[in-house]
Amino acid sequence: MENDILLEKLKSTFVNNTCEQGADWPEISIESNQLIDVITELKTNPEFHFNYLFCLTCVDWKTHFNMVYHLSSTTHRHSLVVKAKVDRANPEIETLVNLYKTAEFHEREVFDLFGIHFKNHPDLRRLLLTDDWVGYPLRKDYEDPINMIKL
Repeated sequence: MENDILLEKLKSTFVNNTCEQGADWPEISIESNQLIDVITELKTNPEFHFNYLFCLTCVDWKTHFNMVYHLSSTTHRHSLVVKAKVDRANPEIETLVNLYKTAEFHEREVFDLFGIHFKNHPDLRRLLLTDDWVGYPLRKDYEDPINMIKL
C-alpha cells in the first residue's frame, strides 16, 4: 500500500492520535496506555496487517522517553512507525511479547540500556551489561566517570 493511502487509513482509524508522514514511513504518536489496543488493531485489522515487528528502540528526550516501534506487513508490503510517550519518573510500558515474539530481546535491550520496565515481560533481565552494572548508559543523565562521557 502506498504511504499516502496508508496514512489516510491511519488517520480515519486513529482519530484521537497524531498521524503524519515521517522521513520514510507514516508515523503514529500514542500515549503509553494505548499501546496494546493500537498495536492489536494494527496487527489484526486486515487493512493494515502489521504482522512483523522489525525494530524497537527508545529515545531519551530528557523530559520523557519515546518508545519507537517499527512495524511491517509482509502481506501488504508497507511499514509504519509507532511512537509511545513514556513518563520519565515512572518509565514503564506494557510488553509486546504476546503480540510479537521479536519484542522479547529488543525489550530486554531497552530495559538494560535505558531502564524502561516492560510490564508482563516473561524474562525481563539484563541482556548486554553485567548484573551488577549501575545505571543506564543510553540515558542522557548517565554519568560515566571512568570514560568521562558528557552529553
